[in-house]
Amino acid sequence: MTTSTVQKETLGFQAEVKQLLQLMIHSLYSNKEIVLRELISNASDASDKLRFEALSNNALYGNDSELKIRVAFDKAARTLTITDNGIGMSRQEVIDNIGTIAKSGTREFFNALSGDQAKDANLIGQFGVGFYSAFIIADKVSLTTLRAGATEAVKWESTGEGDFTLEPADKATRGTEVVMHLREGEDEFLNDWKLKSIIRKYSDHITLPIIMKKTEWADGEQVPTDEDEAVNKASALWARSKNDVTDEEYKEFYKHVSHDFEDPLAWSHNRVEGKQEYISLLYLPTKAPFDLYDRERRHGIKLYVKRVFIMEDAEKLMPQYLRFVRGVIDSADLPLNVSREILQHSKDIDAIKAGSVKKVLGLLEDLAENKVEEYNSFWNEFGKVLKEGPGEDFANKEKIASLLRFASTNLDADAQVVSFKDYIGRMKDGQEAIYYITADSFAAAKHSPHLEIFRKKGIEVLLLSDRVDEWMLGSLTEFEGKKLQSVAKGDLDLGKLEDEAEKEAQKKVEDEAKDLIEKINKTLGDKVKEVRVTHRLTDSPACLVAGENDLSGNLERMLKAAGQKTPENKPTLEINPEHRLVGRIKAESDTAKFDDLAHLLFDQALLAEGGQLDDPASFVKRMNSLII
Repeated sequence: MTTSTVQKETLGFQAEVKQLLQLMIHSLYSNKEIVLRELISNASDASDKLRFEALSNNALYGNDSELKIRVAFDKAARTLTITDNGIGMSRQEVIDNIGTIAKSGTREFFNALSGDQAKDANLIGQFGVGFYSAFIIADKVSLTTLRAGATEAVKWESTGEGDFTLEPADKATRGTEVVMHLREGEDEFLNDWKLKSIIRKYSDHITLPIIMKKTEWADGEQVPTDEDEAVNKASALWARSKNDVTDEEYKEFYKHVSHDFEDPLAWSHNRVEGKQEYISLLYLPTKAPFDLYDRERRHGIKLYVKRVFIMEDAEKLMPQYLRFVRGVIDSADLPLNVSREILQHSKDIDAIKAGSVKKVLGLLEDLAENKVEEYNSFWNEFGKVLKEGPGEDFANKEKIASLLRFASTNLDADAQVVSFKDYIGRMKDGQEAIYYITADSFAAAKHSPHLEIFRKKGIEVLLLSDRVDEWMLGSLTEFEGKKLQSVAKGDLDLGKLEDEAEKEAQKKVEDEAKDLIEKINKTLGDKVKEVRVTHRLTDSPACLVAGENDLSGNLERMLKAAGQKTPENKPTLEINPEHRLVGRIKAESDTAKFDDLAHLLFDQALLAEGGQLDDPASFVKRMNSLII
C-alpha cells in the first residue's frame, strides 16, 4: 500500500522514445505476437532479479516465495494483463526504465533508420523492443508496480503519444502489473486459445510457470473458470537433452536471453562433467548490437547455479573480444551466494571460462570451414571485435589468428575474406614472410606506393585499414612460423625473391645516386633519419619508411589524434632515382629551387601515406612557384 504525498504528474517522454514508439507501431505491426513474448521476458527478468537480491536479503520474498507470471484477459473491458511477483520498480526506476532509452548507440540507431519499414523493423529488433512493444496492440498502457521491500507503489500510464503520467497507487503485493487497453481490431488477444498458443510458441522455455485460467465450453464459447493452469513447460531449456530441444525452441530461447529480434547465427549446447560440472548454451548473434564497441557495456552471459539465476552479466565468464556471445552457463559447483568479487578469484570460474571460450572458437572454426558465407556474414558484423583477441587471449592466439580475415592485393577489393592460411597457400617460392600494410582507409592502403615492387613481382600484401589492426599487430607477430612483415617499415629485403641481376642493378643505382642522396639529406636536415635509394618503388618518386622497431606512421597518427604522446621517431625518406621528378631534382643547379623540390618530395611522400603537413602554406607556395 502507499502513503505517498506525491500527487499525479505528467512527464514527457525522451525524444528518442517518442520516435521509437512511432516507428515500432508502424514497422513491427505485422509481427504483433512479439508483444506477449517481450512482456513475459521482462516479467521473467524481474523474477530473476528478485532471486538474486534475495540471496543476500531473504526477507524480500515476504510470505510469497513462489514466483510466477500470470496472463489474463477481459473481453468486456478489452484488456490484456500480464502480472509478475518479481522485483518490482521504485518510482525513479519507472522513470529511468520506461521514460528513457539509456542505451549507447542511440543516435547511431536513429541515423541508420531509412524510412523503409521492412529494413527499419530489423534495426528496431537489433536495438531492442522490450516494454514499448505493448503499444503495437494497445492504445493505452497502464503499469502498476511495487518494489520488493518497499511500501509505496506507483502507477505509470500512457497512450504512447508523447507523455506519461505517474501517480501513487494501491498495490498490496510486490511485482509489476501491465494492463494493455487493446486497439480496435486486436480481438485475437482476447482469445484463450490464441494466447496460449503464442505463449507455447515463444515462451515455453521460461523457467517460471506462466499461469492462465482454465476454460470450459458454455453456450458455444470458451469461458474462464477459477482454476489455474501452467501454459508453458516451465523447465530450464538448457538443462534438457539436446535431442529433446528443437531448433525453433533454441531460437526462441535465444531471443529471450538476448532480447534480440532476429534468429541466432549458430549455437553450442554442452554439458561438462568431471572436475567441474556445468552446462553451457552459447549463441552467436546474426547482427551486431548498436553498443558492440562500448567495451563498458556488458550483457552477454547469464550465470545460474543449480538452475537458480545469480547474475545478468558475468563478465568473468567470457573475454572482452567475445563480448557479442549470448547465452547461459549453469554451474553445479559454485556457491549460491557467489558474488562478483568471488568470481574474480575462482579457479572454477577460470576453468568454466576456458572451456566456454574453447566452445565458441570451435563453433567459429566450424562455420569458417563448412559454412563460408555464414562466416563471412559473421565477420562483417563482429570481425573488428575478434581482432582484439590476440592481444587479450595468449592461450588461444594461434586459434584466433586462424579465424581472422583481411582484404588483400589478391582481390583488390575491400571485402575481408582472406585468411592467413589462404595467404600462405599462395606464397611465392622462396617467400619467407607474410607482408602487410596498415593505413587509415582501404583506399589509402590499396594505393600506397609501398606496394609497387610487390605488385610488380606478384607478391600478395594484406591491406589492413581497421583501427584495431595496429593493436592486433602489437601481439600478433607471426603465424605458423611465418613472420608478419610491414612493407612500410625497415629496410626491405626480399631475399630469395630477388635474383642476383636485380641486386647488382640496385647496387649500381645506389652508387650513382650517392651525391644526390647526400645533398637531399643535407637539405631536409632533422626532418628525416636518413635518405636512401628505394628497393620498393617502381612508379612513385619517393616514400617514407618507419624504422623496424618504430611506430608505423598510421599508428603514430592514431595516437596523436587520441591526445597521446608518441616517441620522436623520424622517418627514412626513400627516393626512386629513375623517376622523372627525382631526375629533375638531380639536374637542378639553382640551390633555392633544389631545396624547394627536395622539400616537396618529402611532403608528397608524407601526404601519400595519409600524414599531415606541419606547414601546408609553404607546401602550396613551393608548388605554385614550380607550376607557374
